[in-house]
Amino acid sequence: MSGVRARGQLVGAALAGVLAVGVGLAVGELAAAFVDPAASPFFAVAAGVVDHAPTFGREFAIGTFGTADKAALYVGMAVLITFIAAGCGMVEQRRPPIGSVIVGAFGLLGMVAALGRAEARWTFAVPSVLAAAVAILTVRVLVGMLGSADTPDDDGEQTARTGIDRRFLLTAGGIAALAVVVGTVGRRMLADTARTVADRTKVVLPTPRAPAPPVPPAADLDLPGATPFVTPNADFYRIDTALQVPNLTTDGWSLRIHGRVDNETRIGWDDLIAMPMTERLVTLTCVSNEVGGDLIDNARWLGVPMKALLDRAGVQPGADMLLSTSADGWTCGTPVSAVTDGRDALLVVGMNGEPLPVEHGYPVRQVVPGLYGYVSATKWVTDWELTSFADAKAYWTTRGWSALGPIKLSSRIDRPTDSRIEAGEVIVAGTAWAQHTGIAAVDVRVDDGPWQRADLAAEYSVDTWRQWRFAWDATPGEHRVECRAVDKDGRQQVESYASPIPDGATGLDARTFSVS
Repeated sequence: MSGVRARGQLVGAALAGVLAVGVGLAVGELAAAFVDPAASPFFAVAAGVVDHAPTFGREFAIGTFGTADKAALYVGMAVLITFIAAGCGMVEQRRPPIGSVIVGAFGLLGMVAALGRAEARWTFAVPSVLAAAVAILTVRVLVGMLGSADTPDDDGEQTARTGIDRRFLLTAGGIAALAVVVGTVGRRMLADTARTVADRTKVVLPTPRAPAPPVPPAADLDLPGATPFVTPNADFYRIDTALQVPNLTTDGWSLRIHGRVDNETRIGWDDLIAMPMTERLVTLTCVSNEVGGDLIDNARWLGVPMKALLDRAGVQPGADMLLSTSADGWTCGTPVSAVTDGRDALLVVGMNGEPLPVEHGYPVRQVVPGLYGYVSATKWVTDWELTSFADAKAYWTTRGWSALGPIKLSSRIDRPTDSRIEAGEVIVAGTAWAQHTGIAAVDVRVDDGPWQRADLAAEYSVDTWRQWRFAWDATPGEHRVECRAVDKDGRQQVESYASPIPDGATGLDARTFSVS
């Protein structure tokens, strides 16, 4: 019976480790609600994983999980923590206090990760310290209740059979319930965007002095399965490093402009919305977008021309980089030339007629046509430093990505959405983009045959994507359809495949259809 009892004690010890770490993390979440969301041990470590992950790891996550990459990270971390916690409990039962020491080491890791955040203060260490203390105390208490395999059996038949007595089960159950309650309260407090949401509902967007021209009906093919010309806010892709969305309000927002400028200045919300507003439709693209991918969308943006703010500050000679910083510490390096060359680079407050959604940068973000988001589209922006590419690097350029990031000429097949279709005339349709240059043509090829010209929808502007359609007389069998874009400078889309690293993917989108 001692073997069964020993195995039962190991199971109990594993459970003790999981419960201890669980209640510790729950306490850490609750403590972080009173310190700062970025001080949460779990999210501080998760943010550290994102910040220090190699480039190929980031691309694998986005390529595999797309916009669900953050959820995948949370699940993966939770599973890993569960296994480690179980191991700590078993080690504590067999070789005390080694399990407790390991738990303490993970608390130290959380503290280091929290103090490593850009906005960290010394108080960021408090949630991790409390989490480690509670976890160590809990694992020692629970494992102590199990005793050892040689402990005399004084607790009745159940203990003799399993090594786990009723007292342990009741205590473990109570701790589990406590962890759920404390963790739920802490997470809700951390995730509470009520103040930000309430602030957003009060925002009245100003009327633009330069409104966006209406979208002509001929610019939107309006075909079943085709991508709509304007992307609704709820469907707009989201790729960023913010594991917890900054909860900013208009009262608390300001933009500091400093560095190589004649007049260091700070712009508040009231100052910003009092400035003349411009409204434009601009297509945004993520550099991680694979060939044929969906990390690209088009929206109507309202904001102040960024050049007007730079003119107010006075950019000094030699300052060729605008280093922008988000409220969560993320940085982005934008060529000053892309802000001042006449394109509609905007400091944005509105998206599709509404204040910016919280997850898309509320209250203020950047939109710069023609550049991938990692070098232009800073969300929750709070700081501009005028510097140079020779003197500074931003978040992703320190990780091996190109410093300039112009969006590459590309095209995509959007319909038919089903790979099985019936013979006869089939309308193949898609989108093409050459931001700040414009699309001149799209060609389609079937089964490596000759390239044939597709019909283009009306062009809205050179800063938005352009839709196309091609009437294909589909015959029975397996067929491969490809598309290729041509821009207004006469350049054809690069046909050879290259991964997004380091400056955007190239290659032709191709779909295979089974025709019956």
